[in-house]
Amino acid sequence: MESEGMSVQSIYYGRIGSEATETLLETFGREGSFLLRDSETVQGAYCLCVRKAPFVHTYRLVHSADGWCLQASGVRLHNFRTLETLIESYRRVAAFHDSLPSLTEPLDKTRLQHMSPGQEFVYMETCGSSSVT
Repeated sequence: MESEGMSVQSIYYGRIGSEATETLLETFGREGSFLLRDSETVQGAYCLCVRKAPFVHTYRLVHSADGWCLQASGVRLHNFRTLETLIESYRRVAAFHDSLPSLTEPLDKTRLQHMSPGQEFVYMETCGSSSVT
């Protein structure tokens, strides 16, 4: 993840579970908000999670010798050299692609870490536990 640009690192939440992801996107996101997290089932893969009410949709991003690709319904789509180029490409084409929700607003974790103490969510673990406190 260190080789990726700041735009990807700012939306990468590490090892958080699907319930924590849903809570984050439902609480702090809007329609089209998205984040990146580690896959819970495939080591080395990531999940691109997108809010499209009333659900949070999750897409697995897998790496091969050809680069990163989005895996939908078990089918691997186009390959990209970096996660950043994959995400930016899908941000541009999602509006024209019926099966993929629009990726309109990255849920930047640095904004969440600086929330005032009176707000509900004040802590984010990016590499440790899968819980949100």
